[in-house]
Amino acid sequence: MTTSLHTSGLSWEHIKERAYYYALLMRMNRPIGTYLLLWPTAWALWIAGQGNPDAWVTFVFVLGVILMRSAGCVINDYADREFDPHVARTKTRPIPAGKVTPREALVLFVVLCLLAFALVLTLNVLTIALSLVGALLAAIYPFMKRYTYLPQVFLGLAFGWAIPMAFAAQTGGVPVVAWLLLIATVLWATAYDTMYAMVDIMDDLKIGVKSTAILFGDADRIIIGSLQGLFLITMWIVGNKLELGTFYFLGLLVAAGLGGYQQWLIRHRDPEGCFKAFLNNHWFGAVIFAGLVLNYGFAEQVAKAASWDL
Repeated sequence: MTTSLHTSGLSWEHIKERAYYYALLMRMNRPIGTYLLLWPTAWALWIAGQGNPDAWVTFVFVLGVILMRSAGCVINDYADREFDPHVARTKTRPIPAGKVTPREALVLFVVLCLLAFALVLTLNVLTIALSLVGALLAAIYPFMKRYTYLPQVFLGLAFGWAIPMAFAAQTGGVPVVAWLLLIATVLWATAYDTMYAMVDIMDDLKIGVKSTAILFGDADRIIIGSLQGLFLITMWIVGNKLELGTFYFLGLLVAAGLGGYQQWLIRHRDPEGCFKAFLNNHWFGAVIFAGLVLNYGFAEQVAKAASWDL
């Protein structure tokens, strides 16, 4: 005789409810973090693959981005479980709301990391070794706001670590340009996550959480602008080093314009404007990727045309 889910203590309603709250814990309803992790990874894949990255490597990294971003959100909420109930924006999250227990969160974090690691195991040894560093960065980042005013820098390292991994998976090595892209990503992430921290700055000051928004004080807009400028300079160096074409540099020019728009949004430092500026970084990363895709696509068309002339 078959035991139904209901009589065994489970029901489809219960399963759907747990899945719903786990999805909220993983921020599946807020994909901005996935985009911000995906764009630097995509830059690295396209550059390492010279516009034609390996299909399996691309699949592994895109799915890995989704899994590790989700894992990062879970461990972040676990680390912040004592702080989130005191912050207006976070007090309704699954753990502070009592919908998911801290133990459940830890189990979910481990499962997500194991799934991501299983994907990495299909790649080469260097990529596997680098993934261990990436997992460590993802695990320690959420705790940095307790000990340092630079958690945004650690976020940049965690988000950018997919870059040397992508080069290792695609080429078997990690060239200088990969480290330049990592530096650029740290600069960019520090800028946009400072905007995000400006949203919660009053709550953070009350509960003792540290951030670059607090550290920078009244110089926040100037420093954010400087970080964006350094990012664009670093990406310009990357383009020159790789001898990329007009489309790539046009992408950087559009990104510079978006950086200016973000400065306008945060001019009054109001939470709504700062959050809009943070969200706008999705397009900031996207236009750079579009420039890369067009650059390599155009170069391929030119090469084909030259071969026909011969």
